[in-house]
Parts: sequence; structure tokens; C-alpha cells
Amino acid sequence: MTPHERINRLIIIVLDGAGIGAMPDAVEYGDADSNTLANTARAVGGLHLPHLQKMGLGNLTNIQGVPPDPGCTASYGVMLEKSKGKDTITGHWEMAGLITPRLFPVYPHGFPREVIDAFEQAVGRKVLGNYPASGTEIIKELGEEHMRTGRPIVYTSADSVFQIAAHEGVIPVEKLYEMCRRARDILVGEHNVARVIARPFVGTPVNFRRTERRKDFSIPPPHPTVLDSLCKADYEVIGVGKIGDIFSGRGLTESIHISGNPDGILRTADAARRPGRGIVFTNLVDFDTLYGHRNDPKGFAHGLAEFDTNLPEIQAAMREDDLLIITADHGVDPTTPSTDHSREKVPLLVWRPGAKQRVDLGERQTFADIAATVTDLFGLEPWPIGTSFFSSP
Repeated sequence: MTPHERINRLIIIVLDGAGIGAMPDAVEYGDADSNTLANTARAVGGLHLPHLQKMGLGNLTNIQGVPPDPGCTASYGVMLEKSKGKDTITGHWEMAGLITPRLFPVYPHGFPREVIDAFEQAVGRKVLGNYPASGTEIIKELGEEHMRTGRPIVYTSADSVFQIAAHEGVIPVEKLYEMCRRARDILVGEHNVARVIARPFVGTPVNFRRTERRKDFSIPPPHPTVLDSLCKADYEVIGVGKIGDIFSGRGLTESIHISGNPDGILRTADAARRPGRGIVFTNLVDFDTLYGHRNDPKGFAHGLAEFDTNLPEIQAAMREDDLLIITADHGVDPTTPSTDHSREKVPLLVWRPGAKQRVDLGERQTFADIAATVTDLFGLEPWPIGTSFFSSP
């Protein structure tokens, strides 16, 4: 593909948490040894990802079972994050051209009393918990008491999140969502956490299970993103998965919610088949929520193989004037003692049907190179941050 050549549709797929090696500053985050893809491969005795391998994934780093391919079909590289943090919000915002210069607040000892008091007054109930925890573990610990008392479970993690868990039979999901909206209104100023997350669950004390009706209430982007520029120029911007939540619905012409990675892959392929011009922006969250945060390298490897198996369906749905970008937003190495995100570089694979020219895109200095590429490909005003993949030497 030549610089400034226009395209019909750009498909961006974010493999949530699929980092590819520690950032230069990872030691400051306690993540110096993190490499989600390489360490996962090592833990399971090698990955089998023939389609991603053919695109050049193995050209990026040493991934057991995914050797380099000198005749790969995609341009390839890695991207470094310029924003502070290792959160889903900062990663996606930066792809859309918005750098986050300061860390969102985190609460390793739980939320201060003034926050909890204000929340309890707003929802008319006392809370349980208020400490950092794994979501699956805290409902095991407090789920039975929650069912007995009706008190919502509040917890956080190493990320900037205020999470509220409730049994669907005790606090209906719409009521839980309303509680999250109240929390979002309270968490401003010094307590402007990146996300308030509804975590509904079902089942009995010996068999609790979180449901797929999770919902994120994110802080809105403080400035316009490249998604807003696309909408202003009358292009379609279709968000698949968590994208609508991540951007608080801004800069989107349509938001498609999904039930998991397989559904997300199917919905992405369906969107690619539609007529029209613009982008499809997809987040596949199962890598992060189901496997990374649970320190499950076998599950992570299964998720990667599942995506790889279904990748040809997306490629087959594309036209010759479409472009596909596969990347990630951060790491979540399932082989380290931590169950939280890891500060990592992310993979970058850029593929077009029938393209002959493949380029080593090198090590990009910001995720915002995606935003710069978007404005380049759609003929918009150049983005002030980042460098287009197709305009750099």
C-alpha cells in the first residue's frame, strides 16, 4: 500500500491484554519481567497460531511455537505507550490520538471514607468489602452475606476502578447500573477513577458465576479523539465490544455489544461485510477478564488459538480496499504473581487483501500512530500526535 492511498474500511481489532514485552519503564510499575505472549507460550509448551504466524507475529519477538516468517503477509511492528498507566482506557484513548499524561487514581487500601459515605448515602445502602480483590474471589468471600443483607459489594484492584458486584436476584441489573451511575457522579476531581464497573453475578454460595451483563461506566475522554473527527466527516465509526463504554459513547455512529470473543469475531466480520466507509473498532476482552486476571495461561493460549482459527472469517469478509490492524492495549501476563495489568509493548500487524508489499514497521513510539494513520488513510486533517504507518520512512 502506498502512502495516502484511500481505503474503504479500516478494521482495528484489540486483543485486550495481549502485550508482547516489558516497556522500558516497566520496572516502575513492577512489571519488568512481563511478556504476555512469550511467557504464555512458554508456560503451555508453545502456541499454535498458524494464521497470526503467517501475518508475522513471530517476527516481533521469540514466541515458542510461532517462528518468524520471512514471507509474512502483513506489515509488522510493536508499539510503545506514551501515556502514563497500563489501563484499558489509556491504551484505547492513545490509539485514538489522546495521550493521558497522569495516572488515574488507584486505591491499594480501598476507597476513603468520604467516597464510601457519599456512595452509601446516594444508594441508600451500606456496602460490603471496599478493598482490592479478584472479582471471582470477593464474591466467594462476601456473596452469601450480600444475599442475606442486600448490601452491594464494592472493591477495586491495582487498576483505577470502582467495581460493584451484586447478585441479579438481590439487586436487579438495571438497579445495579443505576448504582454505578451514582458512583460515577461521585467519583470526580481527585477521585476521577478511570472506570466504574457493574459486576452482576448469579448462582448459589457454592456456585456463584459472574454474568455477561457487566457494564463499564468510563470517564469521558477530556478532548476530542480521531473517532470524533471521523464522525464529523460523515464516516461510519462502529464500536464492537467494550469500545462504546471505553469512549463513553463518544465518536461512534453505532455501538455493538457482545457476549464474548467468539461473538465479537462474528460481529466484526458482519460489520466488515456491510456497505459504507469508515472504521470498525473491536475490543476482544476475554483474554483479559477470563484468562489474564485469573493467571490462566492455558486459557489465554486457548483464547489466542480460538481467535487465530476464526481470523480467516474476518479476512474473507474484507474487500480489496479494506485494511486490518491487529494490536493490543496493554499486557496482563498470566504467568507472573500479579493478577493485574502489566506495562507492556503491544503487537502491531497491518494486513490488506492481496497486498504484495510487507513492511517492517519497527518500534513505534506511541499508540497514537494509529490515529495518525487513520487521518492519513481517510484524508482528514493530519493528527497532531503520532506518525502514520504509511508516511514514515
